[in-house]
Amino acid sequence: MAKRVECIVVGAGVIGLAIARHLAMHGRDVIVLEKRDAIGTEVSSRNSEVIHAGIYYPKDSLKARLCVAGKHLLYEFCADHGVAHRRIGKLIVAVTDEELDGLSDVRAAAHRNGVTDVEYMTPGQVLEFEPAIRCVGALISPSTGIIDSHGLMLALQGDAEDHGTMVAFLSHLTRGTVNADGFSLEIQTGGDTSSHESLTVECEILINSAGLGAQKVARGISGMPADSIPLLHLARGCYFTMSGASPFHHLIYPMPDDASLGVHVTLDIGGQTRFGPDVEWIDTIDYDVDPGRGEAFYTAVRRYYPGLPDGALQPGYSGIRPKIQAAGEPAADFVIQGPQSHGVPGLVNLFGMESPGLTAALAVAEHVSRLLEI
Repeated sequence: MAKRVECIVVGAGVIGLAIARHLAMHGRDVIVLEKRDAIGTEVSSRNSEVIHAGIYYPKDSLKARLCVAGKHLLYEFCADHGVAHRRIGKLIVAVTDEELDGLSDVRAAAHRNGVTDVEYMTPGQVLEFEPAIRCVGALISPSTGIIDSHGLMLALQGDAEDHGTMVAFLSHLTRGTVNADGFSLEIQTGGDTSSHESLTVECEILINSAGLGAQKVARGISGMPADSIPLLHLARGCYFTMSGASPFHHLIYPMPDDASLGVHVTLDIGGQTRFGPDVEWIDTIDYDVDPGRGEAFYTAVRRYYPGLPDGALQPGYSGIRPKIQAAGEPAADFVIQGPQSHGVPGLVNLFGMESPGLTAALAVAEHVSRLLEI
């Protein structure tokens, strides 16, 4: 007979772990399936490690609501669990008069989302905060911060396991079937080695939080409506690090565009400066960072940091965003589908969980629980 468990979460990234923790803390029996040999090796560990305030997103969108709620939950969680973080704030800088006009739109969007601490700064005030920055005006977001993303995921995993969750590494969901009382899942264990085995597990609740693999997982579930699965588009973002002491005390962001928040300055918990991400639409998953992309970084960064020395940047790392809009299309919202959306009882699919997914993770977990009426 197949093993039976109450809840299975596919994907041990930050959102999958947050969901597993929430379910386990509410008395559910949970197994997390992770195809790799460690937690959070893809989207969750290849980002800017920023706690976002919730500024840019359309009012009442999932990104806006879950980011703002998640930010408060995340700061509280970090304080309670000793997760390294700093509420250092960020500046959104305008470098031309045309961009200066756009600051009011960004501020208005922030205030509509309940982020009412975002306010204007004059060029003189910016110089007092960040002497290396040149701009014609800026906004300051005091509630933006940085976080040790791996430390966060370890804390989430620890809470989940303390409440009975098991994380099964090197365990890949190959296909599933909807049945009368839940799901029958075929799982390959052992990774891609020749010694892998297959087993069947049944569950009542299935959470598809597979990130870059979410569409593939959904397509493999017999009974899941195919027209409910959005297309996946891959957007790689590269980061470059800067040698030497950082001249910055805050995060520095240019004015955003349709595809991203631009090549911005972030500081990690250790104080190292990095710039990124850029945007490159790709067809297959590839994390290589082309050193030649650094030339465009110098151009982008020197718009607001003209003192960036030649030769200061080195290739760092890259991340791939699981976007559900194609290049040139407007930014899409999170798609979090419960039974009300696709008609399959007990199933939740999470698509397009890019930024601000890390910030929103704890609020996403609560949202998923509401969709399942748990």
